[in-house]
Amino acid sequence: MKSRKKSGGVLGIVAMASIAALSLTGCTRTAPGEGGGTTAAPGITDSAITLGVTTPLSGATAGPGTCTVAGVQAYFGSVNAAGGVKFGDGKTRTVNIKAYDDAYDPQKSLSNFQQMVSDNVFAVTSGLGTPTNRAFRDAAISAKVPQVLVMTGDPLFSDREESPWQLGFVPIYQNEGSAFGELLAKSGQQHKVAVLYQNDDYGKGYVEGFKEAVQGASNVSIVGEQTYEATDTSVDAQLTQLAASGADVFFNAMSITPLVIASLQKAQQIGWKPSWFLPSNTSSPTAILQPGGAAAYPGIYTVSFAKAPQSPEFAQNEDVVKFLADLKQYGNYPDMPAFPHCMWSYMVGATLEEAFENMTEPTRENFMTALRDIKGLQAPLMLEGTAVDTTVDGQPAVSSVLVQKYNGRGYATAENFG
Repeated sequence: MKSRKKSGGVLGIVAMASIAALSLTGCTRTAPGEGGGTTAAPGITDSAITLGVTTPLSGATAGPGTCTVAGVQAYFGSVNAAGGVKFGDGKTRTVNIKAYDDAYDPQKSLSNFQQMVSDNVFAVTSGLGTPTNRAFRDAAISAKVPQVLVMTGDPLFSDREESPWQLGFVPIYQNEGSAFGELLAKSGQQHKVAVLYQNDDYGKGYVEGFKEAVQGASNVSIVGEQTYEATDTSVDAQLTQLAASGADVFFNAMSITPLVIASLQKAQQIGWKPSWFLPSNTSSPTAILQPGGAAAYPGIYTVSFAKAPQSPEFAQNEDVVKFLADLKQYGNYPDMPAFPHCMWSYMVGATLEEAFENMTEPTRENFMTALRDIKGLQAPLMLEGTAVDTTVDGQPAVSSVLVQKYNGRGYATAENFG
């Protein structure tokens, strides 16, 4: 595996503006110094490249959303301070990041994309959310603007035929659900499972992977199933019904941070204390589990591919020490990150740098070719046994995960369930 130990980003927070014409992306120009040869895409010059991030910087998901900017800002801030990235065409460029707040609102994310087109952004990256990324997917395809290494486990973004200008970064939801289902099925113990999931592609993907993994497992039965809407402010009624099922395992495919905390608290109030499964993006020890009183449950499980800075196991790890320093200095994020998205977007920076180093022309087409040819990249902060591989159609940049169990402070790899 190739190991990348560099890190860094430059961030510009810009206000949303009115809708701009998508036809602007069709404008090309002769690459500086190319003498009429290759035409450079908007957003890239001989000395710089500009990337855009639309993500929730306000609202209920502002915590993880802010991390999606801070991590990539930190990575390229460090790289820029060291002189920039030497691209495959021989030119060294700094990497500039423009961030746009969509408040987890699909209409705002579409408006942000249209503004990015007007702002001559080379590519869109890192932003959080399935509905928000889906909102401008078709527009990005039409305009031939890369929408890559985004924080959604929607498999559509990694389907090369359906989404030729897209690529997800985090494992698809089915992979996460399947990993937990496999661990439960091989436990050898009888388990009754209650399921609550967000009524969209996010929640359905998790449940699909879980059900496929436990299909045929005689020791696992699903005894209750409920849904909720991403706009709901309470799931108390669903929890009360699921508690009555007598389930000893709760598979909770939920993306809204306040709802996860409230669910942990409500289940305790009604005397229901099963083992939990939570998605990787809503399982933060400090921001979710501790406020929710997770220590009251026999086990909280999630999946991961990143080293957790909060874990004593990684406190002195070289990657973690550098990451935290870069996050503070260049990411404008002085605290210990409460959400894994800070680590994920830092890895996105390393993956983008790998692609830039193999770009031989300053075009979006050449960038996509280079991006889709990365295999075995051990990006900073990746757990042993995981790596970046962008060569598999239908899979995002990271497809491998490890199931982990909450230990009261952080997570440890779960070899067995229980």
